[in-house]
Amino acid sequence: MSYLYPNSMPCFPIRQFPQYPQSEIWAEQVTKQPLYPHLKHKVLKKITPFVNYGLNEAKATTYKHALQEVAAMTYLMGKGMDPQTAYLTVESWEVNEKFY
Repeated sequence: MSYLYPNSMPCFPIRQFPQYPQSEIWAEQVTKQPLYPHLKHKVLKKITPFVNYGLNEAKATTYKHALQEVAAMTYLMGKGMDPQTAYLTVESWEVNEKFY
C-alpha cells in the first residue's frame, strides 16, 4: 500500500496489456468504481494539449508516429520533465518526421 495512494490496489504482474474490448471487460471486473477520482480532472487537463498535438500530428504523419511522440512526451513528463522540455526533447529525436 502506498502512502500517496492509500486506497491503491495491489499490483499484479501482467504479461501483456489486454487489448480492447478485453481491457474494458477486465477493468470493469477489477474496478467497480473509478480509481483515484481526485486525479481525473488534473490529469486530463494536463494531457489535453498533447492529445490535440497528436491528433494534428497524425494528419501530417501516421497515427503510429503521432502516438509514439505523445507517449514519449508524457512519459518524460511523468519522469519529472516540464512539458516544453519534453516536447523539445522528443522533437529533437526525429529526423524527417521519423525516429531512427
